[in-house]
Amino acid sequence: MKTCLVVDDSGVVRKVARRILEDLSFNVREAADGQAALKACEEAMPDGILLDWNMPVMEGIEFLELLRKTEGGDVPRVIFCTTNNDIEHITRAIEAGANEYIMKPFDQDILREKLEEVGLLEKAPAT
Repeated sequence: MKTCLVVDDSGVVRKVARRILEDLSFNVREAADGQAALKACEEAMPDGILLDWNMPVMEGIEFLELLRKTEGGDVPRVIFCTTNNDIEHITRAIEAGANEYIMKPFDQDILREKLEEVGLLEKAPAT
């Protein structure tokens, strides 16, 4: 079973993301900020990370930059999930090592599509 770490300071967003990911057969862990996420990655590197940008203690972009420099930190597929939709934020996220970028609010269809694009889910057969 693939693992996904949901990193967001909003408990509601973490709960919604957890429900969607568990429905997609992921084992889910949560972190409320980048510092807690780094600790979780040190304990067990996930296959995927759903990452918020704006958080207390350590923002998502800082977490991602540190993650990509750690041993094994190149493995997780990282999907930024944020309200920042300007080209500067998107470019900075991709340059820091994000694999994809989605806007809040998101639903199961949007998240499934991004997980397929980054290779964490097999593409659903066309109907």
